[in-house]
Amino acid sequence: MLINANNRRPSTATENLPLVTEVERDGVRVYALSGAWITRTVAQVDLEMRRLETRHSGEVLTLDLSGIDKIDTAGAWLIDRVRTVNEGHGSQVTLLAQSREASILLDAVREASRRGVDTHRPRGPSFLIMALETIGRTVYTIRDDFLASMNILGSTIRGAQLKLGRGHAINLAAIFNQIDRMGVGAVPVVVLMSTIVGAIVAQQGAYQLRYFGADIFVVDLVGILILRELGVLMTAIMVAGRSGSAITAEIGSMKMREEVDALKVIGLNPVGVLVFPRLVALVIALPCLTVAANFAALGGAIVISYYYSNISPTAFVDRLRVGIDLSTIFSGLIKAPFMAMIIGILASVEGLKVGGSAESLGRHVTASVVKSIFVVIILDGAFAIFFASIGF
Repeated sequence: MLINANNRRPSTATENLPLVTEVERDGVRVYALSGAWITRTVAQVDLEMRRLETRHSGEVLTLDLSGIDKIDTAGAWLIDRVRTVNEGHGSQVTLLAQSREASILLDAVREASRRGVDTHRPRGPSFLIMALETIGRTVYTIRDDFLASMNILGSTIRGAQLKLGRGHAINLAAIFNQIDRMGVGAVPVVVLMSTIVGAIVAQQGAYQLRYFGADIFVVDLVGILILRELGVLMTAIMVAGRSGSAITAEIGSMKMREEVDALKVIGLNPVGVLVFPRLVALVIALPCLTVAANFAALGGAIVISYYYSNISPTAFVDRLRVGIDLSTIFSGLIKAPFMAMIIGILASVEGLKVGGSAESLGRHVTASVVKSIFVVIILDGAFAIFFASIGF
C-alpha cells in the first residue's frame, strides 16, 4: 500500500506485508519498497504498483529496494513489470540499494520476460513462403495419390486374385451386388436430376434464341450439350458423391476395424476382395446410368420446349435427328468407363488411407468426393479438347 513517510504504518512481528512508501530525498521523489515481497503477500500491493506504471510517464522513477526483507520470483516479476511498462512509456527507472538476491532475481525475470516475448510472438513466414510451401505439399500429395492409384489399377488389371499368388477367381455375386447398389439404386436420383437439368437448359436456350426467332435451334443446343457433355458429367458427379463416398466409407471402416489386415492374415488380397468388385460394377453401371440420364434430360427438354416454345415432341425428335449423329452420342459414352475407373480408384485409395479415428474417416470421405469430382471435370475437358482436335 502506498503511504507517506510521515504516516508510515509500522509492521508487526506477525504481519510483514509489503509496503510502497513515497519519500523525498534531496528534492527527488523516491518510492521505498519494504516488507516481504513474496508470492503470498504481493497481491496486497499489486494495485499500487499498477498506479506507478501510469503515473510517471516520461519522468524519472526511482525505486529503493533496501527495505525489502524477502523477495521471490513473484515479487521480482511485480517490480520488473513496473520497470518494463515505464521504460516503454519513455520513463527512466532507477533501482537503488538492491540486495544481491534481489539483483539476481530481477535479472533472471527480465531475461525470461524478453525470451517470453520472443517465444510467444514469433514472426510468421511471409505470404510467398506459405504459398510455395502449400504448392510443394500439394505436389507431393498428388504424387503419392498417383502412385497409390497406379498400384490399385495394376492390381485390378492383373485380375481378381482373391488369394495372394494362388490363381484367379471372379466373384460374380459380389459384382452383381455392387451393380445393384451403385447402378440400380442410383437410377431415381440420376433420372430426376438429369430431367431438371435438361429442362433448365431448354428453357434458358429458348429464352435467348427467341430474340432471334430461332426457337427450333434449342433442340440442337440441348441435344449436343446433353449428349456430349452434361449427361455423362452430371452422372459422374452424382455417382462420385453417392457411390464414391460409400466406397471410401466402407473400406475406411474396414481399415479402422483392422478387417483389411485380417484379410491379409488369412491369405486374401484386399484389392481383389474389396476393390475389384466395386470397380467392375462402376465401369458397368456408369455408362448405363449415362444412357438413362441422356433420355431423362431429353425428356425434360421436350416437355419444356412444348409448353414454352410450342415445339411439338414430333418436331423435337425430327430436329434432333438432323442436329446430332452417332459421334455425338458416342463421344459422351466413351468417357463414362474412364470416369468410373477414376471414381472407384480414388475412392479406394482414400479408403485405404483411413486411420483409426472417426475424424480420419470423415476427412478421407470428403477428400474422396472432392478429388473425384475435380479429376472427372479435368478429364471431361481433356476429352473435349481431344475430340475437337480429331474432329470427332
